[in-house]
Amino acid sequence: MLTDIQIAQQAKMKKITEVAEGLGIRPEELEPYGHYKAKLSEELFDRVKDRPDGKLILVTAINPTPAGEGKTTTTVGLGQAMAKIGKKAIIALREPSLGPVFGIKGGAAGGGYAQVVPMEDINLHFTGDMHAITAANNLLCAMIDNHLQQGNELGIDPRRILFKRCLDMNDRVLRNIVVGLGGKANGVPREDGFQITVASEVMAILCLASDTADLKKRLGDILVAYTYAGKPVYARDLKVDGAMTVLLKDAIKPNLVQTLENTPALMHGGPFANIAHGCNSVRATKLALKLADYCITEAGFGSDLGAEKFMDIKCRYAGLAPSAVVLVATLRALKYNGGVPKADVGKENTEALKAGLCNLEAHIDNMRGYGVPVVVAINKFPTDTEEELRVLAAFCKEKGVEYALSAVFEQGGEGGRDLAEKVVAACEQPSQFHVLYDEKLPIKEKISIIATRIYGADGVNYTSQAEKMIAEIESLGQAGLPICVAKTQYSLSDNQNLLGRPKGFAITVRDVRLSAGAGFIVALTGDIMTMPGLPKAPAACSIDLKEDGEIVGLF
Repeated sequence: MLTDIQIAQQAKMKKITEVAEGLGIRPEELEPYGHYKAKLSEELFDRVKDRPDGKLILVTAINPTPAGEGKTTTTVGLGQAMAKIGKKAIIALREPSLGPVFGIKGGAAGGGYAQVVPMEDINLHFTGDMHAITAANNLLCAMIDNHLQQGNELGIDPRRILFKRCLDMNDRVLRNIVVGLGGKANGVPREDGFQITVASEVMAILCLASDTADLKKRLGDILVAYTYAGKPVYARDLKVDGAMTVLLKDAIKPNLVQTLENTPALMHGGPFANIAHGCNSVRATKLALKLADYCITEAGFGSDLGAEKFMDIKCRYAGLAPSAVVLVATLRALKYNGGVPKADVGKENTEALKAGLCNLEAHIDNMRGYGVPVVVAINKFPTDTEEELRVLAAFCKEKGVEYALSAVFEQGGEGGRDLAEKVVAACEQPSQFHVLYDEKLPIKEKISIIATRIYGADGVNYTSQAEKMIAEIESLGQAGLPICVAKTQYSLSDNQNLLGRPKGFAITVRDVRLSAGAGFIVALTGDIMTMPGLPKAPAACSIDLKEDGEIVGLF
């Protein structure tokens, strides 16, 4: 059996100019990065801005498990399947972070015969967007420390600097550090830290900005520190927002690539959903809606994280309204939620499946709560039995939800025909999309709505640190922003060990942070970290470059 990278390396790719031509993109609107990837210019945005929008389809999933769900694979396969049934569709995905690529997760360009290519480029440096975001973030950090060194005219309190450096790699030892050691010439000593690039507020800003002018304004609005007198200091006070914008002038342009079946894909931005807002860029999604009849996009992890933030942050700011939601699950993962160990999820166990279906039910209820039609996509495995599929069919019938078996991993677009037909039909149903809460509500009330309606919690507890930060945000007049919860992806609760559909729990908010430039308030729960660490056996140990230049072990 071929690995994902072997399948990708055998792909017969079209030149990116041909892919663009199929979308009606003119040569002068394309900025190629080699033969198989390109950025899309501002001229293209201007030319198509008055076209009617296509249908927006969100792909989300149940809570991830070690048994796997295949959300990105389903997204790519659905895009390919749309072409098989004669529909003009574009997929809009996030860019992979190097942290997971070399850590525990591996690549993030789909799998099997439902992949985005060139897979090696996409999973590694791609078009340099991640590096540009890292550079812009760290320029701001350097300017903060230089300001302290050069006399500290603004009176910044080194103990109250909020903005951290970043690196697009899992490196736990950088979470908490001390900088400025070595004497007067080396700066002012202070505590600092790193977060992973995809958790940076600069990443969120790039993904939520509507254009370059909005990007610059949002960068200037980043709250970086407080003065000794307790006054806020923003990036614009350091006069660095213009230079940061220059570093991001190319990164703000969406990237065009293709699937294994040469259907178009936009990949742009890459915030994690457990510690950030988990959606690709507004610009890429909006452009895709102008270029095709259907835009298929995904949001990270389960519907309790990525999809909730897609609806309540991205759609709120961008004025988007999804026509349908695809909810991905596997029978293996549902059995895992029903108490079966990972080693045994391939064995028939209808009782465990019935027990685990409560997790799927919670996510169906979550998505229906936004007034959008839902289609369940079961990523099919050879170990799925007829009896288990009957149990699933009976459950979906009882819930009144359409479902389709997807075999896109093994068959590409051909294996997603039924799913594509049902998604198209769902898009024709009435959609009464609405966000979950009014952003003008008090901070605690917004967090409570998410916790009770999406997670199923009984309530919310706050540490003294969280209470202090909420009061601080309120004093700045910034309380009227949507909430971005940082939470474990493995459970609907903030305890990763509670599988299925937990009951009788409260979540604990240990800290609250203002992302004024991004335009949301981050509530950190549990022991979630904004700088992940590498696992005991990192994926990097299996990645290598052969003498002939072939990359092996990437995924």
